[in-house]
Amino acid sequence: MAEHQFQTEVSRLLHLIIHSLYSNREIFLRELVSNASDALDKLKYLTVAEEAYKSISFEPRIDLSFDKEAKTFTVRDNGIGMNETDMVESLGTIARSGTKSFLEKLTEDAKKDSNLIGQFGVGFYSAFMVADRIEVISRKAGETAAWKWSSDGKESYQIEAAQRDEQGTAVILHLSEEGTEYANRWTVEDIVKRYSNHVAFPIYLTYDEKEYDGKGKEKGSKTKTDRINSGTALWRRAKSDLKEEDYAEFYKQTAYDGEDPLFYVHTKAEGTLEYVTLFYIPQRAPFDLYNVDYKPGVKLYVKRVFITDDDKELMPSYLRFVRGVIDSEDLPLNVSREILQQNKILLNIRNASVKKLLSEFKSLSETNKEKWETFISQFNRPLKEGMYQDAGNQELLKELVRFKSSSAEGRTGFADYAARMKPDQKHIYYITGGDEKTLKASPLLEAYTAKDIEVLIMDDDIDDIIMPSVHKYKDWELKAVNRAGADEELGAKQDKQAEKENKPVIEKIKKALGDRVKEVKLSRRLHDSPSCIVADENDPTIQMAQMLKAMGQPDMGDIKPILEVNGDHPIVAGLKTAEDEARIADIAGVLLDQALLVEGIKLKDPADFVKRLNRLLS
Repeated sequence: MAEHQFQTEVSRLLHLIIHSLYSNREIFLRELVSNASDALDKLKYLTVAEEAYKSISFEPRIDLSFDKEAKTFTVRDNGIGMNETDMVESLGTIARSGTKSFLEKLTEDAKKDSNLIGQFGVGFYSAFMVADRIEVISRKAGETAAWKWSSDGKESYQIEAAQRDEQGTAVILHLSEEGTEYANRWTVEDIVKRYSNHVAFPIYLTYDEKEYDGKGKEKGSKTKTDRINSGTALWRRAKSDLKEEDYAEFYKQTAYDGEDPLFYVHTKAEGTLEYVTLFYIPQRAPFDLYNVDYKPGVKLYVKRVFITDDDKELMPSYLRFVRGVIDSEDLPLNVSREILQQNKILLNIRNASVKKLLSEFKSLSETNKEKWETFISQFNRPLKEGMYQDAGNQELLKELVRFKSSSAEGRTGFADYAARMKPDQKHIYYITGGDEKTLKASPLLEAYTAKDIEVLIMDDDIDDIIMPSVHKYKDWELKAVNRAGADEELGAKQDKQAEKENKPVIEKIKKALGDRVKEVKLSRRLHDSPSCIVADENDPTIQMAQMLKAMGQPDMGDIKPILEVNGDHPIVAGLKTAEDEARIADIAGVLLDQALLVEGIKLKDPADFVKRLNRLLS
């Protein structure tokens, strides 16, 4: 038996892995199964590509077993195997190139850097979290000698000659007290189905099953061996080999949905990055779509080995309704479950996947109106969030979002609006605020309707927040009709004579309202109504301020609206000759309050409004 000392920095790294890096112990099984799968992959390749190995005939498989009495857990494969030199290089030296410099860079924060750790290929040593001692018995393919590596994971390891009938490796864990919970059939099966269900090779579990006589009395036990993984990574299969029902069945099993998906997007990328994605869009929005703690729908695999289904960084939050799989060939298996958010490989895959999904959504809008209507009825609002969150894809998202309209039935997009614009129209107009019925009845639309100018009705509660960040669609600026300055196309500048004639009325109303308003102006957008409110270009609307406050945001203070009055309306015209200041104050107050009410804004003092109205009526 040859005794080998771990290098000083290797001992430190081993201690770090065992005690600090892994966030949950069960990952040891994922790592060992992944190593076994790699060994099978290598031998399978060699039997095809290398003449020296073509005579080897083997049925690749991974076998798991445990012995509760002996407190052991064993992972076997019949893959490429190792000889003595391989053991020294692969098991005796961790991160053999650059371990020391790596440890010097490993700060306290970097301990959480699972991707960085994973690059050093130390996954095997995670088994020391559940084992006091590990033995590895292996025989390299094409050789007759077998070798045994053993260590307690502290200062040293031993290598000696051993016996093994065929090529491959057996990893025997002598379980610690913390590890005995894994000597359990159901625990092992659950871990394998979660992490390694789609490993390409069959995984078998051998266990003892109790037997009972006709009276239900235990009479002994028998040893059974069951296959516990499906072994078919559907997303890895060629599209030509798959039918619609295959995709649908896989979706139902993985997304726990009783309905077929609305549609799916299956992509295989080759080149600088190699990965496969299979994304599904549900028929209906997930129940937790608008919860802050929503459950992500995309699972991450590395070479068919499950990594996580709980990472919100795999997709931007506005695509949280997407279900499916990302499987990368380039990412390392991570030491901990947490995925490094700034990982460049993952970031590139995510960016490419988002662009692919958005382009597929656009294609759907052009080729399948029925599915598109279903899609947009469920996911229009998250796409609007995307216009606010995702500046890089905002132009593409502008082609997807839909709104209601003052003159068109159903939902319409910016492109449809632009196609209907009047030849001399310079802007795309929209109104935000309350519900559709309230917005369509708003006095702010009167002049636009009279001139046959379409206005987009934005009745989602988030539109007020999102739309200020969307400045243009192609060559047209977007203008909110409930903001000052949006009435430029309604005609020539206000008639100077009209301004002069109404100046005393404006001053009377402004004096009566005082600091309740920011400004009082003569309106050129009102036809039938006496008054309306708009927001200053640089102020949030009152609706936005109220919504942000309801969401727990800091109070934005008292947002003062601009009151616009219709100089031709009898109520306003009647103020020209009014002298009673109390009556002027009541009329001015009612003009403001009714303008607020018609926009769906809750009055601060409804009782005051009623008193003023009653005095005027009497």
